[in-house]
Order: sequence, then structure tokens, then C-alpha cells
Amino acid sequence: MNYPRSYNATTAMVDAHIAAGRGDKPAFIDTTETLTYAALVERTNRMANLMHTYAIPREARVALLMLDTIDYPPAFWGAIKAGVVPVALNTLLTAEQYKYILEDSRARAIVVSAGLVETVKPLLKDLPFLKHVFVAGGVAPPFALDFRGELAHQAPTAEAADTCADEVAFWLYSSGSTGMPKGTRHIHTSPMETARLYGRGVLGIREDDVIFSAAKIFFAYGLGNAMSFPLSVGATTILLPDRPTPESVFRVLKQHQPTLFGGVPTLYASMLNFEAGTRDASSKRLRQCISAGEALPAEVGKAWAEKFGVDILDGIGSTEMLHIFVSNRPGDVHYGTSGKPVPGYQVRLVDEAGGDVADGEVGELLVAGPSAADGYWNQRDKSRSTFEGGWTRSGDKYVRDGGGYFTYQGRTDDMFKVSGIWVSPFEVESALISHAAVLEAAVVPKQDADGLLKPRAVVVLKAGHAVNDALIASLQDHVKAKAGAWKYPRWVEFIEALPKTATGKIQRFKLRD
Repeated sequence: MNYPRSYNATTAMVDAHIAAGRGDKPAFIDTTETLTYAALVERTNRMANLMHTYAIPREARVALLMLDTIDYPPAFWGAIKAGVVPVALNTLLTAEQYKYILEDSRARAIVVSAGLVETVKPLLKDLPFLKHVFVAGGVAPPFALDFRGELAHQAPTAEAADTCADEVAFWLYSSGSTGMPKGTRHIHTSPMETARLYGRGVLGIREDDVIFSAAKIFFAYGLGNAMSFPLSVGATTILLPDRPTPESVFRVLKQHQPTLFGGVPTLYASMLNFEAGTRDASSKRLRQCISAGEALPAEVGKAWAEKFGVDILDGIGSTEMLHIFVSNRPGDVHYGTSGKPVPGYQVRLVDEAGGDVADGEVGELLVAGPSAADGYWNQRDKSRSTFEGGWTRSGDKYVRDGGGYFTYQGRTDDMFKVSGIWVSPFEVESALISHAAVLEAAVVPKQDADGLLKPRAVVVLKAGHAVNDALIASLQDHVKAKAGAWKYPRWVEFIEALPKTATGKIQRFKLRD
């Protein structure tokens, strides 16, 4: 798309809906309230004016530590409308991580959901840049201001800041699966680009759709699902502030009957294993499901399609690219693969020397496209190693077959060689998950007595299965048959839950440690 140099993301994403006649249409629905498009525009304007009232200047940061309720969209888009940069924070981090992010971003203000105030309260006295605390969805303590009360005092109209199309609009912090998260800066045009290329081009979102994303707004994948895509066409979004358990997700699907659903592989597997999760307990209007965060095991995708009659479009995206850039598509689903490049994105697979690899060979995935981030905040070396001209290094290893389909092999740091041959942790994990007793699995390398690396599996069992030598042997034989004799796990350990980031990615480094 061609954008004017003077462009503010809220003009198309928020303001345009009034002229389109959608003022009375529900834009966002949470567990207790509905926000119409007219109310969204008004509250977005009030948020923009709130930034001016409290002297938060353009390009300054405002942190959003918020649950997925109808308070979130006006806070996010209102800041952008004022030229202030919202920083969407993961709601499941530790106090230490919040302190790091708030110091790193130098946020001038924070909007925090009432239920999360106690987590950050001890940090506030040590943050010299933070001047204002607004509390949403509950009673504000003495040191804070009531978010909705403050909005009510602001004017209901506002002019969008005269921002540049290439100006940074918002930040997302990477999930931090291997260390402290990185502030990833996205420009004003990126939300519409992901909506145009994936939301419309692949998912086919329409004005009459109702979308529910179990992935939260602070997650790049969830931000696209719950805000950029529906706002680009005037659809309706269902928000769930609670943790997305199988029970809570089925409750939303049953109550609101969405047409589109976005989840992560771990959730899909858990929902399949949920006894009350029948087709009647889901949405009868569901026409498409999508998955990202980690690669979807083929067995999970096939079982879901058979049980619910709806395919899952698995794909790969990243915080750096804002959403999915390689994906399966309606009518062209190849379970076990991430599909093909989304039109509008270019991808390459390269070896360690930077040369392109042939079909069937493992290479690191590089991607180029209009939604690439502007770089990391105050991380020059990491920015240079990730963003190489027009190309962005994904850090993922893939194989491309002769038909052009890409199959995930693992994170670059997770791959290892056994007998001189690359082993994909994901391939071994997929084989384990296809065993009737296994709910989840993670595979990491471990040195044997000779100092050579071999696969070690950490397994979560389905209910009703007991750990014994016969089961371990059965799992090992199953992997030999499914993935290859040299790939079977020499060690099999059992755990109640795998360590994961809040976005559902397995933290394999914790298992290695």
C-alpha cells in the first residue's frame, strides 16, 4: 500500500468507522461490558486528551499492563492518536522483569489493571521516569488515579497527532524465552499491513465476523487477532481477561459463537484432551481457526479438524514481524508444515555462511516484508544481528520441500547433531505427542558418558497413564518408528507441566539447565 507521509494509525483503524456507519455496532465485548465503535472513538479521543492533560509529550512511552478488557483498546489507540508510544506489557511477568522493562522504556505513565497493581506497587518508588499511575477496572489506591474517572474528565473529541507513516507507533517486548525481553519498535503502518496481508489475504476476515483470540493483546499474534484485523474491516472482537484454560475458552466459544478463533498449539492440545470439550460445547458458527507461537504438531491439527470440523491454519510469525508471515491457507492445509509465505512477504533459507540452501536442506529462516520492526530499543548489537537491510533473521530453522511448503525444525539455538546429523527437537516432540499417552513433550540435548549429544525428552502425560519402564520403552520405540532410529530419546523424564513463556512457547533453556 502507498501511505501518505503524514499518517496516524488511528485514522484508519479507529476514526474511519463512524463515517462507515458502524457507530452502534459492537467493536469489543468482554465478560461484563460491550464497547461500540462510537464509544471506542470517543474513549480513544479522551485517552489522547488525557496524555495532553498530564503533559506526556509525543514519542514518550506509556506502559500498558492490562488484562484483555474493553479498557485496553482505547488506552492503546488513544496513546497512538496523541503521538505517545504505548508499550504493551506481558501480564504474567515477575516484578524483576517489570522493573527492567519500565526502567528500559523510561515510561512516563502506566495504565495497570486493578488486579495487577500489587505486582508493580513495590517498584514505583524506584522508577524516576514514571510520573503517573492509572488504575483500570477497579478502585485506585491512594498513590494512583482512576483510569475511567480521568477519561470522563477529558473532551470527547481530539485531532490525531501529525505523525509520520515511518514513525514509531508502539512497542512490544519480546517474550524473553532466552533472557530479558527486548523492546521491539513498530511503526504506524505496520498494523494495517498485517491486516491487509494476513488478516484479509489469508484469514479472509470480513465485517460480519466475530473473532475471539485466546492469545492476549500484549502478544504480537494476539494484538493482530484482537485489534488490527477486526478494526481494519469493522468486525467484532470478544475479549477474555482471564487465563485461557480449556474451560474458559469453551465457555466463550459457546456463549458468543465467534466465526474466527486464534489459539496456540498448547491450548489446542489441552482443549482436545478436555472431557467436556465437545463440538456442541464450541461455536457452531466457527469457520476458521488459526495457530501460532510454536509449530502445531500434525497430530493435534488433524485431531482438531476431525473433532470440530474446522481446520487450523498454522503459521509462523514473530514479535519482530508483528504477525504471521508463513502460513497454511484455507483449502491448502498441510498439517505438520507452516505452509507457504504469505503474499507480500519474501523468505529465504540460509546456511551458516549466508548462502541459500536447497530444498530438503535445513536453513535459518529470513523474512522481508512491510511489517518488520524498526529495531530494538537500546540494543544496537542485537538489532544489527537481527535486522539485516530489508531482511529479518527469525532465529528459526526450517526445511522447504519441493512443493514450497516450510516445515519447522526448531530454534537455531535448540538444534543439535546426533551422529553428525541435525536433529530437530520439534520433529522428535511431534513423534512423542502422537503417542496415545502423551499430552506434551519437549526435547533438549544431553551429553552421554562419551561426551556426545543425544536427545533427552521431558514428557507431560495424559490423565490415566502411569510411569513405568514399559511406557518409556514404548515411547522410545514410537519415536524410532516415526522419526528415525538415531533420533529416539535416550532419556525420558516426566513432569506435570512444561516451563513456558506467557505466549505459550516452551522454555527449553530451563530444561537444559
